Amino acid sequence: MTRLRQTLAVACASLLAVACSAVAAADEEAPPEDAAPAAAPRPAVFTYDGELTQGGWMRGQAPAGAVSARLGEQELTLDGEGHFFAAFDRDAGPSAQLLATMADGSTVATDLSVSPRAWQIENVNVARRPGGATDDFMRIRQPELDAIWAARTANSPSDGWQQHFIWPARGRISGRFGSQRVYRGEPGAYHSGTDIAAGTGAVFVAPADGVVTLAATTPFSLEGHLIIIDHGAGLNSAFLHASEILVRQGQVVHQGDPIGRVGMSGRATGPHLHWSMKWHDARLDPILFTGPMP
Repeated sequence: MTRLRQTLAVACASLLAVACSAVAAADEEAPPEDAAPAAAPRPAVFTYDGELTQGGWMRGQAPAGAVSARLGEQELTLDGEGHFFAAFDRDAGPSAQLLATMADGSTVATDLSVSPRAWQIENVNVARRPGGATDDFMRIRQPELDAIWAARTANSPSDGWQQHFIWPARGRISGRFGSQRVYRGEPGAYHSGTDIAAGTGAVFVAPADGVVTLAATTPFSLEGHLIIIDHGAGLNSAFLHASEILVRQGQVVHQGDPIGRVGMSGRATGPHLHWSMKWHDARLDPILFTGPMP
């Protein structure tokens, strides 16, 4: 009987050791409960969505292994996961191409269709005003243009381009992006932004995160008190004709932060906020970022 008990004890101890080893192995293989989920594998082709139309935009991801990418001839800024922003000028043609260059020198291309827009065109039966800017005016204007160029070509470390944009102010839309007058068959310059008749002194806010790259406390000759915000990846916003500027150059702003007050400084016929957007040299329609005015 004693020998039987000893045999049973040894057998139980062996079984327990095997079970404990199995549990320990399972514990080693199982991920901790608070571990972050594994990142989804990168696609082998471009993926994207957005508003593929004149004045529109797109956000997407470059193929896995891409070391660079471009839309047409414009280089794209890729983040660590290959995400990018790109956009289409008001006068963009009907087609475009995304092109990625891989580490081995090969390329991956995706052809895009860019839909046309029916712009608000007003035919005027008068001749276009002749003449250009005088030398005296350009002595004032050229430094302003240089400051605007520097602000709009800044490369700030912002990811505001990833956000869904909000309206900087609420009010009647008094001027639409892309509208244009034609003087006896000769096209004038088109309207480069969206005008919001929000009333003198109304506060306007940052439509997305970014860095203030220009805050013109001394009014510019045409734009008046001007603010430019860099949203990163080549995308920026400009706000014209302010009565007061509430931010400073170099300041980081977040979506919804107050940045200025509506006015009619510069060349303006009434109080309003002119909001324009650019991606590198492409001029964009703000309403395609926000949707209709609430």
